[in-house]
Amino acid sequence: MKKQNVRTISLIVCTITYLLVGAAIFDALESDSEKKRCEALDYVEKMIIQKYNISAEDFKVMETVVLKSEPHKAGQQWKFAGAFYYATTVLTTIGYGHSTPATVGGKLFTMCYAIVGIPLGLVMFQSIGERVNRLSSYVIQNVKVSLHCKQTAASELDLICVVTTLSSLTIAGGAAAFSKFENWSYFDSVYYCFITLTTIGFGDMVALQKDNALNRKPEYVMFALIFILFGLAIVAASLNLLVLRFVTMNTEDERRDEAQAIQAMQAAVHLEGDVITSNGSILSGYVGNLHEITSISGSSSSINSCTCVCFKTKDMKRKKKYKKRQSPPHLRNLLPEVVPMRDFSFDSQSFNGNLHHSTVLQNQNHNYNLRRNLSLSSFHV
Repeated sequence: MKKQNVRTISLIVCTITYLLVGAAIFDALESDSEKKRCEALDYVEKMIIQKYNISAEDFKVMETVVLKSEPHKAGQQWKFAGAFYYATTVLTTIGYGHSTPATVGGKLFTMCYAIVGIPLGLVMFQSIGERVNRLSSYVIQNVKVSLHCKQTAASELDLICVVTTLSSLTIAGGAAAFSKFENWSYFDSVYYCFITLTTIGFGDMVALQKDNALNRKPEYVMFALIFILFGLAIVAASLNLLVLRFVTMNTEDERRDEAQAIQAMQAAVHLEGDVITSNGSILSGYVGNLHEITSISGSSSSINSCTCVCFKTKDMKRKKKYKKRQSPPHLRNLLPEVVPMRDFSFDSQSFNGNLHHSTVLQNQNHNYNLRRNLSLSSFHV
């Protein structure tokens, strides 16, 4: 099985296992708390109905009004500032869900806008991430030169450390600012920054949704947008170093296999005819290097091919597919006994007189090749 297929199957198994483990942990952490919150809300609902003597239907209406009015506490969501904030969440795939289009035109334009905007945003953040990594490499190299280090080149581990530090500082600084403006705890602010920069965007905590902040605090709106864009660029730099390296591994392996296959095809030599080995088996055709000795599986005999003119056929240009087959029993009796090459006495002068025009004897190196390579005789039928 190919390495790419093994890697893909392994990733699928690991991902499914990771999902199962995560589901079990979340179940253990959140299920009891969810049950208690549900019981508490039911108790409050019954208490309000009894205290104010209202029906369950009226309570549902009040509940709907409270939920629908929540986004309007930030001001007008679809003026330019709010619309720009919404467009940013669409392009970056954060998708808080704090405000959603209500008209058919708005929903249709959101789909068309996302089709073009999401690829554009991914390419932009990827390009910014590459520039950040290049700048980090330049800074690391200058620092190493100033410290008189032996290796001044920035390694991949150095870049990972730098990008990880920048990401941590971005989340820590953004959490401090959001904790001040939104009156959140610092831990909740860190949670919001992480959910935002990883584009998870649950929507349980959304900035700029209190005290008409979209209209009254333009500097805060600008800070929130810059934080999102700059933070996503830093995260893209991290992804460029960590994730994309593993994503392109299959492509690199496929290209390497193709290159090896092309080299093997260029080095392959196709021979015509049936090669009969000493044990009586017939090897229909032989593919390999003329100067290599190839052992057949299940046999201690070796096969080689002679480059003499007498063993060449006229139609050597034709290429066929060959496979090994066992010779019939009666054919084995017709085979001559194999004699090792060291028992032959090779007289070059008499052979040169008989085959004066042969290309074998025109090149004296063939005598050396015959003595060195041929351990057993091979015959073509």
